[in-house]
Amino acid sequence: MISEAMEDDILDIKDDHNHNNCASNSGKFRTYTSSQLPTATTGCRRVLNAMAAEDYRENHWPNLEKAIDRLLIHNPTDHISVSYAQIYSYVYKCVCQQHSELLYNDLIIKITTHLQQISINLEASSPEKVIENFNDALTQYTASLQCIVPVFMYLNKFYIESKLNRDLRKDLMKLFADHVAEKHVNTLMSLLIEAQSMPFQVQPSTMASVVKGLYSLRPGWANLAPALFSGFIPQINPPAVESLLPNYARSDQKLQKELSMNGFPRGDQSRKRASDDS
Repeated sequence: MISEAMEDDILDIKDDHNHNNCASNSGKFRTYTSSQLPTATTGCRRVLNAMAAEDYRENHWPNLEKAIDRLLIHNPTDHISVSYAQIYSYVYKCVCQQHSELLYNDLIIKITTHLQQISINLEASSPEKVIENFNDALTQYTASLQCIVPVFMYLNKFYIESKLNRDLRKDLMKLFADHVAEKHVNTLMSLLIEAQSMPFQVQPSTMASVVKGLYSLRPGWANLAPALFSGFIPQINPPAVESLLPNYARSDQKLQKELSMNGFPRGDQSRKRASDDS
């Protein structure tokens, strides 16, 4: 309900540049001095902005939040009944009604909360499941963004890009890096290096997906395990230098020795010895 005092502030400004008149809802006109008019206009705008914000909170955001929930938790192979046109329409209205900042903040908070729960779930995973579970989480999140980013196109174009000089997809991927990957990267590196020395302990496709995913999130993480990343990321190592060839040879010999100690033969030595004896 709007009080009578508030009704007096909700005015249609009728300014013909000669008279400072303002009409109330009852149709009566008031005359303001030049010092009073800005105050009345400001009060009118505040009330209208408050009403628009209330509409956002009660109608637009709840519908958008439900849609985001469904997009974040669905299996990429499953069909979900989400009206992308309707989501797009809600976003468009929010941007047009100047709720871009509010919508962006709500979106970031919503997805951050979701990612924090993913991190908690990973923390509770058994060591043999961490790599696989991380891969599933990153794969599903990336697939979700393929739906979320397009329907928030207007927000991205008219607020994030134009005012923040950033990009929505990059912002959302950074959230995953900050709230999930960074918290588990040391554990993942240890498990990945161990898995690399024991072929097929983890599926090669999963290994490749996780290593490439970590590199895409933060290329600097490759410095934590150069040998691991160089096995999956082409040209990640600097070019060979002739003066360092002896070092390369020693590294190769060390790798061959480690493989031999882990039960991997260096080849059919009997055939070599037979040919040498003949």
